[in-house]
Amino acid sequence: MKKSLENRPDLTGIELIDTVRVQQGKEYYRLGNNSLQKNKHGLWELYVEGNPLERGLAIGSLSQDLLKKQEKAFMGKLDDFVDSPQQKKFLSKVVKWYNRKMYLHIPEEYKQEIYGISRFNSHDYDEFAKPYVLSLYLHGAHDIGHALSDLMLVGCTSFAAWDEHTENGQLLIGRNFDFYAGDTFNEEKVIEFFNPDSGYKFMMYSWPGFIGSVSGMNEHGLTVTINAGKSKIPLIAKTPISLVTREILQYAKTTEEAIAIAKKREVFVSESIMVGSAEEHKAILIEVSPKNFGVYEVENSSELICSNHFQSEAYAEDARNQSTIKNSHTQQRYDRMKELLAENEQLSPKKAAAILRDKKGVKDTALGFGNELAINQLLAHHGIIFQPEERKVWVSSSPYQLGAFVAYDLDEVFNEFENGDHSLKGIDSLSIEEKVKYDYEYLKNKSFRLDCLIMYKTIIKVLLAKNIL
Repeated sequence: MKKSLENRPDLTGIELIDTVRVQQGKEYYRLGNNSLQKNKHGLWELYVEGNPLERGLAIGSLSQDLLKKQEKAFMGKLDDFVDSPQQKKFLSKVVKWYNRKMYLHIPEEYKQEIYGISRFNSHDYDEFAKPYVLSLYLHGAHDIGHALSDLMLVGCTSFAAWDEHTENGQLLIGRNFDFYAGDTFNEEKVIEFFNPDSGYKFMMYSWPGFIGSVSGMNEHGLTVTINAGKSKIPLIAKTPISLVTREILQYAKTTEEAIAIAKKREVFVSESIMVGSAEEHKAILIEVSPKNFGVYEVENSSELICSNHFQSEAYAEDARNQSTIKNSHTQQRYDRMKELLAENEQLSPKKAAAILRDKKGVKDTALGFGNELAINQLLAHHGIIFQPEERKVWVSSSPYQLGAFVAYDLDEVFNEFENGDHSLKGIDSLSIEEKVKYDYEYLKNKSFRLDCLIMYKTIIKVLLAKNIL
């Protein structure tokens, strides 16, 4: 365990890297040709370039205030479960023992990047773990969260469609990322644009201080999104799944290259990775788990759906997967997505956004707010839509998926940033539909008083309405 706590990546040349950010406006920072700026939708746009240490230090310096807020939001959750200092000390020892091998499974490049970021983390949690080690642990938090609901922190839903199922025949991908760690954790969302010194340029939608990829697309139109599968509670941490998908995003431009990367990494939870490919005009699922590996590709179809169970032949006889299909909410959301895709022929980004905002169950059953059977459970960190062949992406703004979906053109974004243009990059947005506005206003202003007012007005309208039997 001591080795894992003392291990550090190669830091050669770190003392030569500039780390002083310059504030250009109220919520706008620059550091060399790197920048961080908040747009009108409340989303942060981050651009970084260079080698791993340069990128990590730039991220840390530019977003240092956000890092501390995010760290506090996540670590503050411990107070909900652990009451005394003695219990926290014991938990710290358990976490360190559990993660004692993680550093052996993370590529050097990403350890360097994480180290650079950790230089700007607070020391408020040093008794639990030092900043760099704690940052490594937090990159496995998504994996642990899903394993503990084996123990999933609710489930994600995604789809891909192409050919006759989309308005222009191009590949269209949409997903909701249902990872909830509290309202404060969800407040600061970051659209990250990376221009690394090796591999491909790419974007990710994430939170401050996190360099793994849960949703992203690279300059070749290859996309990755992840959906948790059913996992045993793992006995030891290995490669966080988000760093596997980050590697795919940075170094793959075809599904075969993505599969090769996923195969060489040891993971410690089960996950479906949806990979969309502009070059191949299709999407596939790479299904990974600690002891199994499968690839699922639709036959004679141009539509792919993913919730939280596996579909490849490799898991056909897997008892845990079969139990998940039978006893959890994954099949219900899969069936609802299938209905919505059938109802929305000739899919467009606007129709995709409406699907991701859907709160009903199978056969249009009214489920109310926050139901795990719904595609939109009103707790997602984000929704996202990709048009890989056009290198376009739409990202949701708060709250949940009810705000506008803001559009970005990756070709334009990277061309402008590389030429020193650091203006905000959103080019358009899918506005909030009228029927969604009521949900939006309710969530912003919800209170007992508002509930009573709604109930009163509903009763009056029903009593005064005509032609009601």
